[in-house]
Amino acid sequence: MISAVCRFFSSAHMVKPADIRGPLPHTKEAYQNLLRIAIPSVIEMVFMSLIGSVDIVMVGQLGYDAIAAVGIAVQPCNIVLAVFYAMNVGVTAIVARRKGQDLPAEANRTLRNALFIIVGLTAVVMTATLAFSRQIMLIAGAQADTVDRANEYFRIMTFFLPANTITLCVNAAQRGVGNTRTPMVAGIAANIVNVVFDYLFIYGNGGFPKLGVAGDAWASGIGICVGMCISLYGLFGRKSSGSYLRISFRDDWRPHRETIRSIFKIGGNSVFEQAAQRVGLFVYAVVVANLGTAVFAAHQVGIQFLNFSFNFGNGLAVAGTSLVGQMLGKERPDLAVIYGKCSQRLALLVGLGLAACIVLFRYPLVGIFLSRGDPANALPFQIAVNIMLMVALFQPPQTSAVVVSGCLRGAGDNLYVAVVMAICVAVIRPALSAMAVYAFGLGVMGAWSASLIDMSVRLTLMYRRFSGDKWHDKKV
Repeated sequence: MISAVCRFFSSAHMVKPADIRGPLPHTKEAYQNLLRIAIPSVIEMVFMSLIGSVDIVMVGQLGYDAIAAVGIAVQPCNIVLAVFYAMNVGVTAIVARRKGQDLPAEANRTLRNALFIIVGLTAVVMTATLAFSRQIMLIAGAQADTVDRANEYFRIMTFFLPANTITLCVNAAQRGVGNTRTPMVAGIAANIVNVVFDYLFIYGNGGFPKLGVAGDAWASGIGICVGMCISLYGLFGRKSSGSYLRISFRDDWRPHRETIRSIFKIGGNSVFEQAAQRVGLFVYAVVVANLGTAVFAAHQVGIQFLNFSFNFGNGLAVAGTSLVGQMLGKERPDLAVIYGKCSQRLALLVGLGLAACIVLFRYPLVGIFLSRGDPANALPFQIAVNIMLMVALFQPPQTSAVVVSGCLRGAGDNLYVAVVMAICVAVIRPALSAMAVYAFGLGVMGAWSASLIDMSVRLTLMYRRFSGDKWHDKKV
């Protein structure tokens, strides 16, 4: 048994002897290199998820309808950010490859051009969403008791979109070169500020106005601005002079055709992926929202824990993306395979551990958001407890799928990832959830079962792709 476990984690058994192109790292060294990048990223993302949960806890004190209002607004917010997440996938992959090729000037030019693109896209997206914000909330499934608060939250968050998109772009580039510490510091600081202002703005403490749900949005926006300042200081500040990424206003900021073409080549596929994914999640949320405010509030509690656990996998995926891209830049696909598989095996262990914790502690975990002693929360509390069992089942396939897809993105194999995500999230999940709810009357548990099928199919397709070698020769 022990020998089988050792073999499972050994780097020597992760690549075929015929594929080896040079010296391989020892097993301990491989995992150390991976964790050096992954740990700060996991800390950042998990901390951000925890703070996001604190947001919901604070808003939940206003009533479960307030939780529903924020949950409804968040889905369109995610759709708005989809194109920017997509472009940043290209930024991470290209910067990682340029570092592997030891081309720092090209890596910095990629970041400058990406920022140029991001600012222009942000202006267009802001104009469109502000013009039709209320209609978007109604399409998202807002009811008469939630539409006004959801719309107010959405509009405030849209005003902070420029700070958000710039921060995402800079942090994506830093992760590409393996610097996950700067994004971690920026994310932690931003979320601490968010919580402080939540306390002040939601309830009107310390002489500040009591803004309720709108206060949550203002607090989030102020935190985003703080994170942006820290991220930019990591590029422009004097202390950044020794870092791999270093830009100034004296640099050449003119668009560079080949650089922009590379960003759109990788990011363009991810735009399709993100758009399909966000639309699929949007439709899925509408299906659940139509089951009523109490059910949707319980659903949002489950989503909070799903997002929290997702960030463990996402942190490992960042390390996989960075190292796979860097190793391919060095023309070492054998090392790319090793680091990819190391991250995948750690992801499986993390997923199993999270599943066990969720099953054992589901009642007190739900109680964080919905008071068990409040008669008004009796129905959403019990529904949320049942949903938590589905959240536990999600853990191994979700964590593994996130990491495998991250490795493929690091290789530049974004088109395959985009197609799989589109099929699974934009077709399988909403279609099966609508069928489960409307045709078979299975309610919210039927919708969650549809999501689990989507995740299982996604993992299978991603793992089969990584097990082949088509991604070894992708050019970015």
